[in-house]
Amino acid sequence: MNKQRKKDMQRRRRRVGIRKRVMGTSERPRLAVFRSLNHIYAQVIDDLTGRTLASASTADKGAAAEGSTGNSPAAASVGKRLAERAKAVGINEVVFDRGGFRYHGRVKALADAAREGGLKF
Repeated sequence: MNKQRKKDMQRRRRRVGIRKRVMGTSERPRLAVFRSLNHIYAQVIDDLTGRTLASASTADKGAAAEGSTGNSPAAASVGKRLAERAKAVGINEVVFDRGGFRYHGRVKALADAAREGGLKF
């Protein structure tokens, strides 16, 4: 088994453990984060109905114009945009789901920016 496959398997196992404990409801939906090498994606999800209530990513139109899409400032801008969109839908509190990624770097920058934008974790 090569190193990358092993890292992917470890992240999947961590993700399953997190998802056992973290559940989004209509009152307090789940803020799910996915990080790739080039982009970062975030969604606010109501798990009871299976609907995405708000989303933002560096792959959105106009996000690439701000500069690089794979760094912490880009992740922070995604967090701010997500907080604005969630507030517009009427969401103030969320449960954070880091998706098996370490709470460090881009994931932390996105979470901090979402908190600054007015979301409560």
